[in-house]
Amino acid sequence: MRIRPSVLLIAVPLAASLVACGSSSPGPGSTEGATGGSSSGLRLTGSITVFAAASLTESFTTLGKQFEAAHPGAKVIFNFGASSTLATQINEGAPADVFASASTKNMKDVTDKGNATGSSTFAVNTMEIAVPPSNPGHVTKLADLARAGVKVALCQEQVPCGTTAATVFTKAHLTVKPVTREADVKSTLAKVTLGAVDAGVVYVTDVKAAGSKVKGITIPNTVNASTAYPIAALKGSKNAAVAAAFVAYVQSTDGKAVLTAAGFGKPS
Repeated sequence: MRIRPSVLLIAVPLAASLVACGSSSPGPGSTEGATGGSSSGLRLTGSITVFAAASLTESFTTLGKQFEAAHPGAKVIFNFGASSTLATQINEGAPADVFASASTKNMKDVTDKGNATGSSTFAVNTMEIAVPPSNPGHVTKLADLARAGVKVALCQEQVPCGTTAATVFTKAHLTVKPVTREADVKSTLAKVTLGAVDAGVVYVTDVKAAGSKVKGITIPNTVNASTAYPIAALKGSKNAAVAAAFVAYVQSTDGKAVLTAAGFGKPS
């Protein structure tokens, strides 16, 4: 039987439209396109809990809002704190879907316990001295922190900001005796903003986030130290698709823009 050309002309567009229908957007739980800022083709639903280092408070709060806007069916709940404490909580069974640490050591504690299969570094941070705007201790350089009478606040020694500050002092051959050691970097910064101490050693991102509440004093690159920030979706997640999508979003172009604006450095 001979097929008329007009029939072929009708059939070809019809087949093309059927192919297009067959390649529809990914279904629920898909992470295709998750690295971008658009929710195009994604149908992610449900909530996740993200355990994140205290120094990520401002940037991750912004990223959470952006992620929810890109995925209207998803919700991100944050638990901010010291990375060492968060790692312990995760290993003791606290319900969490994502862990973002301010230290590779604390992330290793979690992966070694089998609570995450791997992680990726998404940012780095360096130290800076924060003083009250009036600078009552007349602190102008790192060495002033070792001067008698200068009240200094540091993070607890096992916390990443405390460990990194200790590295700075070692490199500078300084002995600094703090009047207080705080649970995390935000608590340390609060001692400065409240005027309870003359200075605190925190991250550059925290000084930037505090704005006019503190004055930052740069630590020379020759003695400064940095810490890496790894992130991982956790094995115990009850919403693995959204957890994976959030991890991808943090490392996306949109995520990097927020982190850079906050003062974080790019991982090498």
